[in-house]
Amino acid sequence: MIAIQLLGGLGLFIAGMNMMSRGIEKVAGNKLRGILKAFTKTRLLGLLVGLFFTAVIQSSSAATVMVVSFVNSGLMTLSEACGIILGANIGTTVTALLVAVRLSTVAPIFVFAGAVMVNFIKTPVVRKSGEIVLGFGVLFVGISTMSTAMAALREMPEVIDLLGIFANPFLGVLLGLVITSVVQSSSVTVSILVVMAAQGLVDLHLCMFVILGCNIGACTSAVLASLSGNKNSKRAALIHLLFNIYGTILMFVLLLLFPVQIENIIRFFSGHGTDAGSLGRSIAWAHVLFKVFQVAVFYPFMNMIVKCTYALVRGEDETPAEEPFTLRYIGASRLPNPAVAILVAVQEMERMAHMAFDNLNLAVECLVTNDAEGCRHVFETEKYIDFLDEKISDYLVKINQNTLPIADANRIAAYFHVVSDIERIGDHAESIVELVPELYEDGIQWSEDSVNELRTMMTAVNRILDESLTMFLTGDKTHMQEISDLENMIDQMERSLQSQHILRLSEGKCSAQAGIYFSDVVSGLERVGDHAINIAFSLVEAEQR
Repeated sequence: MIAIQLLGGLGLFIAGMNMMSRGIEKVAGNKLRGILKAFTKTRLLGLLVGLFFTAVIQSSSAATVMVVSFVNSGLMTLSEACGIILGANIGTTVTALLVAVRLSTVAPIFVFAGAVMVNFIKTPVVRKSGEIVLGFGVLFVGISTMSTAMAALREMPEVIDLLGIFANPFLGVLLGLVITSVVQSSSVTVSILVVMAAQGLVDLHLCMFVILGCNIGACTSAVLASLSGNKNSKRAALIHLLFNIYGTILMFVLLLLFPVQIENIIRFFSGHGTDAGSLGRSIAWAHVLFKVFQVAVFYPFMNMIVKCTYALVRGEDETPAEEPFTLRYIGASRLPNPAVAILVAVQEMERMAHMAFDNLNLAVECLVTNDAEGCRHVFETEKYIDFLDEKISDYLVKINQNTLPIADANRIAAYFHVVSDIERIGDHAESIVELVPELYEDGIQWSEDSVNELRTMMTAVNRILDESLTMFLTGDKTHMQEISDLENMIDQMERSLQSQHILRLSEGKCSAQAGIYFSDVVSGLERVGDHAINIAFSLVEAEQR
C-alpha cells in the first residue's frame, strides 16, 4: 500500500511538472524563444537569460535540449550556447526551493482553479494558462502524497538500513546519477530528496553526494537529443556534460575535505533549525549553492571546455555528394523541440526565397542576352525550389500535428501560403526562360527601350521582394505602407509598359511577336509583385484572424 501511494505521488509530481512546463511553452514559448535568440550575444547575458528561462519552464533538460536544437539548426553558436547552459544549471534549482516551501495545503485550490480554466473557458490563452495552474497544483498534490507515504517508511527498519548503504559517497553519487538519468530531471530527484529529508529518512551529508550525481544525470536528455544532430549540436551537449562532470569532481573533493564547513555554509542560508522542514530547505539550498559555486568557478574556463568538445568531436559535417538537393536546417531524422520547430522552417523558407529571387533575376538576364547556359541553371534551380516546396510543406504538416506554442500554431496556415508564394515566384522565372529558345530561334530582337523597361521594372520588383521578405522574417511593420505603395507602383508600371509597347508596335519599332513576349514577361513580373505583398502581409493577416 505504501509503495502504491509513493509511486502515485511520484507520478503526480512528474505529471504536474511536465504539465506546467508544457503549458508555459504553449503560452509564452515564442516570447521565451525570442529572448533566447536576442539576448545571448554575450556569455554573461546568456547566463542570465538561461537562468530566467529555466526557472520559468522548471526544466534544465528542456532548456538544454532547446539549446542543442538551436545549435543544430545554426541559430546559435557554441559560444552563445555556453552562457545559456550555465544559466540553466542554476535555474533548475528553483523547483526544489518551491518544494521546500511546502505549499501542499493550498495545492487543491490550484488544481480546482486550473481545472476550471482548462475545461470551462474557451479562450485558448486562458486554457493553456490553466494547464500551468493545474500542473502547479498537481505537482504539490504529488508531493503531499509522497510525503504521507514516506512518513510511514520511518517506522520500517529495513528501509532505514537500505538507505544507510548509500552513506558511501561514491554510491550516493551513483544513486543520484542513475535516478536522474531515468527520470531525466534533476529537479525531480532533488525534490524527492527534499520530501525524504522532511520525513527524516535521509540526512544532509548523504543528500549532498546524491545531488552531485543528479548534476551528471541531468545531461541525459541533451546528450540523447544531440545524437541525431550535427557535430556542433553534439558539442553543445558535451559542454553541458563536461561542465557538470568537472563541477561534480570539484565538489566531491571539497565535500570530502571540508564537510562540516560546507554544511555550515548551507545551514547559514537555509536557517539553523533542526526540524525536518529546515533539513528539507537545507537540501534545496545545497542544490542552489553547489550550482552557483560551480558556475562561478568554471565561467572563466568555458573557452577551454569548448575546445575540449572539439577534441572529442573532431571535424566538420559533410553534405553527401550523392544528394543534389538537400535541406540545410530541417533535420531528416527527427522533429526538433517544439519551441524551435517554426524557426527551423522559417530559416529554410528564407533560403528558398533567396534562391527563387536570384533565379528570377537570372531568368530576366537570360531573356535579354540569350544566355543558354544561364537558362539551364534556371531550370535546375527551379527543380531545387520545387524540392524545397515539397519538403518544407511536409515538415509544416508534421510539426502542426505536435504541440506548438499558441502563437506559432496560429501562424502555420500563413507559412503554408508563404511557401506557395515563393514557389510561384520560382515558376515565373521558369516561364520566362521557356520563352528564350522561341524568341531567338525566330530571330526576334528586343528593342533597346524594351530591355531598359524590363530592367527598370525588375529593379522595382527586387525592391518589393527584399522588403517583403524582411517584413516576413522580422515582423517589423514599419514599411507596410511603403510595400503597399511599391505594389501599386508595379501595377501602374505594368499598365504603362503595356501601353508604351503598343505605341512602339503602332510606330513599327517592334514586331508583333516580340510584343506578345514582352507582354507575357511584364504581366508575369506584375504577378511576382502580388506574391511579394502576400509574403509581407501573411503574418499580419494571421494575427488578425
